[in-house]
Amino acid sequence: MASTVTASTLTVSLTESINLNGQEMGATNTKTIASINEISKRIVTVTTAEAVIATFSSAVASAGHYVAANVRYVRFTNLDDSNFITLTFRNQDNDEVAIKLDAGQSFVWNGDNANGMTAVFNATQDADAASDTAFGSLTNVQADANNNPCDLEIFVASV
Repeated sequence: MASTVTASTLTVSLTESINLNGQEMGATNTKTIASINEISKRIVTVTTAEAVIATFSSAVASAGHYVAANVRYVRFTNLDDSNFITLTFRNQDNDEVAIKLDAGQSFVWNGDNANGMTAVFNATQDADAASDTAFGSLTNVQADANNNPCDLEIFVASV
């Protein structure tokens, strides 16, 4: 069976709007990502026990699994109005970085323009991570809520 899905261009706009002392100080930046043919948009309940919410590998096994090389854009939005969520990103070297996503906030991770979530981050405890260019491929994202369960929106765009 041939697919009837036609790839399209995803347009992401980030806008800050503020007027200080009569002057507009905001900005809008737009990124377009061509050839997107797969979108996953989910809302998951994040509990206070850390759990994997997204897995990146070479094949799609089930919901929440993505082909790392094909992912170009990921957005996580905390839909809770008072609790934060900790997002922990892990690569194949077991490097981890944790991000606090406060109530109502979003975190965006653009994949590599050509290789998606492969070779995208390095984390190190005692050395200069920027000078070590041995970037690892994203393997999973874990989440846990600080006090009470929170709803988290996950949006993933792939080629």
